[in-house]
Amino acid sequence: MIDLQIADDIARVTLDAPEKLNALDAAALGELDAAYAEAERAGVRALILQGTGRAFCAGRDIAGVDPATDDVSGYLDGLVTPLLQRISAFPAPTFAAAHGACLGVGLGLLLATDVVYVADTAKIGSPFAALGALLDSGGHSLFVSRLGSHKTLDLIYTGRLMSGTEAVGSGLFSRVLPVAELQDAVDAAARTAAAGATRAFLASKQLVRAIRDEQLALWDAVAAENAAQAALRDTLDYREGFAAFQQKRAPRFVGD
Repeated sequence: MIDLQIADDIARVTLDAPEKLNALDAAALGELDAAYAEAERAGVRALILQGTGRAFCAGRDIAGVDPATDDVSGYLDGLVTPLLQRISAFPAPTFAAAHGACLGVGLGLLLATDVVYVADTAKIGSPFAALGALLDSGGHSLFVSRLGSHKTLDLIYTGRLMSGTEAVGSGLFSRVLPVAELQDAVDAAARTAAAGATRAFLASKQLVRAIRDEQLALWDAVAAENAAQAALRDTLDYREGFAAFQQKRAPRFVGD
């Protein structure tokens, strides 16, 4: 149910099980992890994650799960968390096109992606109130950091789902678009990134993660910026960017 296509330095990873709203079981998570690993080995300079059909990803596929014997830790600790960590650390800019249901592990996939464009009609939130289960896949961290504790618990207690418009307006993701324009916008952004200075983008990605995860103070962040800039000086793209500016032409970056 996971399709990987690579062309023009861009990997396109597609969740392709529309009959079950791209819900993910253990086998599908393994396929998805393998797709990211293959894209990394190919040295792509951007990656797009998308879903077919009416939804991006409705979460875990629980159709055949017996609660009495469910290996919760094996699924979450053994499969979901390592996958989300792989996605977050992917060595190129990553983009997601989110439409329809974006729930549970589907929400986690978006959380781990660098840039998320959302359809205005997307459905985002915590549906677990009806299951007697817990919001997982990093959802608590995402909601509390972006929405605050009160709105987070409101969504959890009521099971209310936000539209894509509300989610982006609340600071959850990058941009909201009509669903008919979503894929073209994501594709255009990925093409722009794939033609850019990849090493500089990765330096920013690492710095943003450090500010988020390690709560770097202002001057610590400035010091990290300075060190990263100095390291970039010896890259081909840094030199090309300066040369292009001085020669009044468009830069031709090679990703190194």
